[in-house]
Amino acid sequence: MTIDSHTEATEPVDLRAQLDARRATCPVDHDGLGTWTLLRHADVVAAATDPETFSSAAGSHRAIPNSLDGAEHAAYRAVVDRYLTDEAVAAQEEQCRAHAAAIVDALPRGRTISAITEIGTPFAVRTQATWLGWPAELEDALVAWMADNHAATRSGDRARTAAVAARFDDLVGSQVRARREAGADAPDDVTTRLMRETVYGRPLTDAEVVSILRNWTAGDLGSLAASLGIVIHRLANNPDRQDVTRERVARGEHAAIEAAIEEVLRIDDPFVANRRRTTRAVQVGGRTIPAGERVVLSWTSANRDPEVFGDPDAFRPEENAAANLVFGAGPHVCPGRALTLMELRVAVGELLARTERLLPADEPSVREAPPAGGWAQVPVVLA
Repeated sequence: MTIDSHTEATEPVDLRAQLDARRATCPVDHDGLGTWTLLRHADVVAAATDPETFSSAAGSHRAIPNSLDGAEHAAYRAVVDRYLTDEAVAAQEEQCRAHAAAIVDALPRGRTISAITEIGTPFAVRTQATWLGWPAELEDALVAWMADNHAATRSGDRARTAAVAARFDDLVGSQVRARREAGADAPDDVTTRLMRETVYGRPLTDAEVVSILRNWTAGDLGSLAASLGIVIHRLANNPDRQDVTRERVARGEHAAIEAAIEEVLRIDDPFVANRRRTTRAVQVGGRTIPAGERVVLSWTSANRDPEVFGDPDAFRPEENAAANLVFGAGPHVCPGRALTLMELRVAVGELLARTERLLPADEPSVREAPPAGGWAQVPVVLA
């Protein structure tokens, strides 16, 4: 059984419904072509925390640090982690708030807007570019790339996807080259500081710098916009929850707001899956996965496993926090968790603080078509 990216229905099928059904009937799924998908929470966690058996070197390209294992991964991850400490994240809150405020204030009241394209996308692009020290002139190029990357991913055309990825590497590379050319006059920003990092006693190469910057931006731009779409959809369609969140924003209850956001994303996880490759034969769920096979860790499915969460749609932030896999598990757990939650909290906070009410529009929201998760369209009205 496989996830079908096409459907004859007028509305895309909810990926969550597909995965819930698959997990109940075939929790360790083989597509017959060498790819296995793990759908249960316990199996996904076991694989994510066993890099010796489930290697992250699962793709055709070297991605830093995502495709690395063991000591090599740890060496590069130490570099990445220095830019995502609590102090580093706190230093970005002011610029995130300013961007969110400007975006919300510019939106019309009383008519339909798109939560993803008019709030999520510009917020993701502007905050990421500011964090990295990239010029505002890149915003249009980044927005266009996000749209092209989304379309390429959904097309399933590997050549098209590779071409879009190469274009992004050129965009990132232009920022690296500009700083190399500026030398001592390069701006003192995150990108420049990353270029001065060392690993194994030598400077990072430009290719390594580009790879890390790609990891920080290429996936995060779309994921941040999608996450905002999911949270805004829930607030607009759950007035009671919106009231509670508005009160928490007014009281500055940051931890409670972030916990609620993480639970909303568990219920409707936009970070769908990661890939691994087996280094040896392994038993999972009563099935033998041979060495050298591709393995997909389905975070979306694992985060809805009733054996762990009971009713997967029940909103229980405190009870579910310890088992929540929105940001992964094991040595590759997302280093940007604190940054992402801060960005989402600030965006939601400014949206609610600067409006009287967030309402669903007359036109319905539309789910993303599998294998993507979340919403493709979230029309809302600001009052």
